[in-house]
Amino acid sequence: MAQKLNTHAEEEGTYVITATFKDEDGNAEDVKTAKWSLTDRDGTVINSRSDVAISTPTSSEDIVLSGNDLALQSGETNLGIRILIVEATYDSDLGSDLPLKGEAEFIIDNLVKVT
Repeated sequence: MAQKLNTHAEEEGTYVITATFKDEDGNAEDVKTAKWSLTDRDGTVINSRSDVAISTPTSSEDIVLSGNDLALQSGETNLGIRILIVEATYDSDLGSDLPLKGEAEFIIDNLVKVT
């Protein structure tokens, strides 16, 4: 699913994370439902991005974060750590509505002239 990234997003810029969904055998899987949330390391939701539904999800979805999604929060002076949590369900021979969960961690760089 989503993965830990060693990449940096620019403060209040645009950043894309691709969530890929795979079944128990590691094959690409079109999921039935999918949603995502954006938090800091303490689990505080950023920019009201909690349980954002992905309409008509497939086996790979680009999640676009921008502007206030990538704004530094009060007390973050140099950089901010963000966690994108993705949750989905799928059907297989093993059962129905099986859960998939994953997260991606990334850093927001504080830009000099962004206010």
